[in-house]
Amino acid sequence: MAYHVPPAPPGVADDPEAQAAYLLEDGFSAAPADTLVDKLRRGEPLRVKFGVDPTAPAVTWGWSVPLRRLRRFQELGHTAVLVIGDFTARVGDPSGRSATRVRLSAEQVHTYVQSCMASLLEILSPDNLEVRRNSEWLNSLDMAGALELTAQATVAQLLERNDFSKRFDANEPISLIEFIYPLLQGQDSVAVNADVELGGTDQYFNCMLARTLQQRAGQQPQAVVCAPLLVGVDGKKKMSQSIGNYIGVAEDPREVFGKVMSLPDDAMPAYVRLALDLWPSDKDAMLAESGGVVLKRRLAREMINMFHGAEAAADAEAEFDRVFVRRDVPSEMEHHTTPENYVPRILVALGFASSLSDARRGIKGGGVRVDGEAVADEHATLGKGTWVLQLGRRRFARVTVTRSP
Repeated sequence: MAYHVPPAPPGVADDPEAQAAYLLEDGFSAAPADTLVDKLRRGEPLRVKFGVDPTAPAVTWGWSVPLRRLRRFQELGHTAVLVIGDFTARVGDPSGRSATRVRLSAEQVHTYVQSCMASLLEILSPDNLEVRRNSEWLNSLDMAGALELTAQATVAQLLERNDFSKRFDANEPISLIEFIYPLLQGQDSVAVNADVELGGTDQYFNCMLARTLQQRAGQQPQAVVCAPLLVGVDGKKKMSQSIGNYIGVAEDPREVFGKVMSLPDDAMPAYVRLALDLWPSDKDAMLAESGGVVLKRRLAREMINMFHGAEAAADAEAEFDRVFVRRDVPSEMEHHTTPENYVPRILVALGFASSLSDARRGIKGGGVRVDGEAVADEHATLGKGTWVLQLGRRRFARVTVTRSP
């Protein structure tokens, strides 16, 4: 993976107003309204914080939206402060949630940090970059410190959050630890003395609360820059690994191409605006010149080119045509050897189904094929030999069965 960084427009670096406009393109917003420009007018490098809670193993394209904007700050000479939320990931961010998150163990979070770090550092420049883990300051927070932190906000303030207020009105449980999460995120801004915090629009409350904590700590409160949320491949909910509607920046280019082609048409403007690094005029032209399948193909090529290069984009498109246009099997697929011949168990072993009952439902629904033929019997078995198993339109595996039924 090699992220290709577009250059900033000429003259932007020397003009605070032009910098702000460049940093707020594509629907980004600053709050309070003039704070970003005011900080840029100081003419000094700013400390720009972006926090990520590693609660899953991949960096999604949704994450890439604020991360790539953080890279713009770097290219203009500002310092990116990447806060890895190895402590807050174990608490669970309630933003946008209608129910309490399942808490993660320290071991799970460590695994996710290791999985995500390469992609995070691929997007950001190693120059003027500071990487911090919030366990540095939150692990040492004793009871006195925790009580002092909770004294910085009232329950009424916290209930102003839209997701909290909805759950409260619906008599849905809200744990005390969820109430504390915005304060912990705010404490991150105090610990790194952030001038600016980047986050999704769902983080607005947390970022603004951090300003209060900074003021009480004797710091200048940060400017808040909010990124629009990119919807997932379902075209409805925000992109999330927890619900499986995501595209990963380090994902196989062929998988990326297929996912983009499955996007609903009404998601195209947002993807063109937020997922690509083209100039705004080029995005306008791209949306004006084409639509439907043609637009999706170009979007997929451009997205893959950003992280994998033009050759990988061309290969992914050719493979898509091979499998979904000409209905051939993929040129490359996983190959498994097994003595098992019961199709539902093979599907589970391949990860194509979560359980035997799930596998049988897939067969009954007509979504499972063997060598191109739909499997009709939910208790089907395979003979000795090599077979191509297919689930849905995009999942294939070659399986060699070593014994007869």
